[in-house]
Amino acid sequence: QLQASGGGLVQAGGSLRLSCAASERTFSTYNMGWFRQAPGKEREVVAAISWSAGSTYYADSVKGRFTISRDNAKNTVYLQMNSLKPEDTAVYYCAAKRAAQALGVMATFDVWGQGTLVTVSS
Repeated sequence: QLQASGGGLVQAGGSLRLSCAASERTFSTYNMGWFRQAPGKEREVVAAISWSAGSTYYADSVKGRFTISRDNAKNTVYLQMNSLKPEDTAVYYCAAKRAAQALGVMATFDVWGQGTLVTVSS
């Protein structure tokens, strides 16, 4: 199971850090990703990280502003979000997969957690 947390209301230009805690003891073998779905829009990939943290993927819209990281000792993956914009407003989800290929492809992720709402006010 995956449990996302850390969402909230923030002003434009502010920061938030999302966390996704996994109950699976083999968390360290999973590749992890963050995704988001804005109202009226399709879910999209935000960032992903390989099991070893050796590879990362970022959507163009968040490059340079968001950072994905993980702590395998804590079974947790993080998404540090800086310089937030109103268009970052969405429900953010974390997900996991075993396959290392296609890190940035949402369809390859098969274990999903519940979302956490991020609202960025202008």
